[in-house]
Amino acid sequence: MCGLLVFLSRDGTADRDALAAALERLGHRGPDETALVAAGGAVFGFTRLAIIDRAGSHQPCRYRTWTVVFNGELYNYRQLRAQLAAEHGATFATEGEAEVIAAAWHHWGPSAVRRLRGMFAAVLWDAATQTLHAIRDPFGIKPLYHLQTPDGLYLASEKKALLPFAGGARRIGTAALSHYLTLQYVPEPATLHPAVHRLPAGHTLTCRPGEGPVVRRYFEHALRPVARPEAEAVAAIRAALRDSVHAHLQSEVPLGAFLSSGVDSSAVVALARERHPDLCAYTAGFDDARYSEIEAASQTAAALGVRLKATLVRDDDVIEALPRIVWHLDDPVADPAVVPLYFLCRTAARDVTVVLSGEGADELFGGYEIYREPAALAPVAGLPDPVRRGLRAVAGVLPEGVRGKSFLERATTPIGERYYGNARIFGPAEKARLMRGPADPHTTVTGPLYAAAAGLDDVSAMQYVDLHTWLPGDILTKADRMSMAHSLELRVPFLDRAVYAAAAALPPELKVSPHATKHALREAVRGLVPDAVVTRRKLGFPTPTRVWLRGRVGEWAGDVFAAADVDHLLDIAHVQRLLAAHRRGGVDHSRKIWTVLMFCLWYGQQPAAAALTVSSSTSSGGCG
Repeated sequence: MCGLLVFLSRDGTADRDALAAALERLGHRGPDETALVAAGGAVFGFTRLAIIDRAGSHQPCRYRTWTVVFNGELYNYRQLRAQLAAEHGATFATEGEAEVIAAAWHHWGPSAVRRLRGMFAAVLWDAATQTLHAIRDPFGIKPLYHLQTPDGLYLASEKKALLPFAGGARRIGTAALSHYLTLQYVPEPATLHPAVHRLPAGHTLTCRPGEGPVVRRYFEHALRPVARPEAEAVAAIRAALRDSVHAHLQSEVPLGAFLSSGVDSSAVVALARERHPDLCAYTAGFDDARYSEIEAASQTAAALGVRLKATLVRDDDVIEALPRIVWHLDDPVADPAVVPLYFLCRTAARDVTVVLSGEGADELFGGYEIYREPAALAPVAGLPDPVRRGLRAVAGVLPEGVRGKSFLERATTPIGERYYGNARIFGPAEKARLMRGPADPHTTVTGPLYAAAAGLDDVSAMQYVDLHTWLPGDILTKADRMSMAHSLELRVPFLDRAVYAAAAALPPELKVSPHATKHALREAVRGLVPDAVVTRRKLGFPTPTRVWLRGRVGEWAGDVFAAADVDHLLDIAHVQRLLAAHRRGGVDHSRKIWTVLMFCLWYGQQPAAAALTVSSSTSSGGCG
């Protein structure tokens, strides 16, 4: 695990002092070792959190003509190492993974990336061909940003390391801001700074000195439901998940796991305990019992026979930590669950260096309640077009708040227009009221995805959209940043290629049933976890945002809005009115207020914030 910073110079020169200063911004990703090394036309910076081969696997690592820096973990690197030795006579100077990646690329070429099992972002330089290669894992577990300037190409684990080189390009993209206000995150490959892009999940980047980077996809999500007996599907899931959890346990440092009240983390803890009987689990909650999962997690831990450490998050903790949380995020993510996750990681990092967590299960196995909507809407959605048009007209004249209006509107709206993710904060009309600039429609992000998902059932199409947007943009971003904020490696066994293959073949009825989400997964872990957990509905560290904003956090948010210099971007007076109405009670504007609060905190942290200009570009993040 590490932070990486790479510069490919256009003319062979590099400002090493500036690169060293930028690398310091990634120190939290790797406190064990720092290096800045030139390799031909490229300069490699690296901060290391030592997990495997702690004494020997220094980076940047070299293999023949190759130099590599690698962030992540490969769970099959020992098998790849043996295969390279047997097929090509490869010999290795270290016991770690980075050298194996370089050797794999040397002997197998770019197709080597498809053999890697794990989470990774890596940059390789081949001195023989003067070519730089960058890769990112299929799900986007590990981040990788890039910036093209007249001086050359920069790549880094976090955007904050690239901004010093962005120069006059530090402007805010209104398209990205528009999507953030709706989705609560900026969908990749874009960032709020149009000059800086993310290498998308499942993609590679290739570049030569003096040329622009070329980005290519190597992995495509393929959800292909197959009719099969339920017992067969359930057995395949259990076998794949057990193998993945056990593979994710490889470590030379102390290891723990996160535990909420739900089935995903409980399954991971149960399977990890098979190999680590002394496993310690960690959970978080609040002093408001309506939102806290500590009691349920404690019952699960006791049933599974693991120790549990709980973290209690209070209002004052939120006020103190939120600016720091935003700094670590790079771009704002308005998912309130980022707060308990930050404190959860802080507690775990005091004991262990690696934790296992349950991210990805909902996207793979159908865990969100919204995935049950197609079945609920089917009686109307399946009617002939003229009838549906008539019902939509009826819905249009019904007053707001009348029972059935929302149902008719959604049932008569095509799925590609009505579903764009789990978070829908500001709608089109609200954004037109809030934003000073043009509001980009969500369909610019989701439209191409629905086109690619043509032929899938509605549930699978919704999952396909979430796998490309919500999972990397929200779930995995906050998991990576909050864990790395405390130099903690977070591993996600559900996002493994064998587990994915078992999930991708599930028909809709084994994902969501009339009574439950994640039906097949729940059956697969039945007997491994307590029955009460198998049937428990999803919570996932819920946060009392509504309550916070009616108390001290709300007072503080009002001060943040009053001081925010964002009126050229947003009508902040409108947001202050929403806050005042929320604090009076009777309405709940908490998600909208929180979304703008996170943006204002982020904007105030930007270099020369007052001088930032606005870009109306709707680019999705080309490679320039």
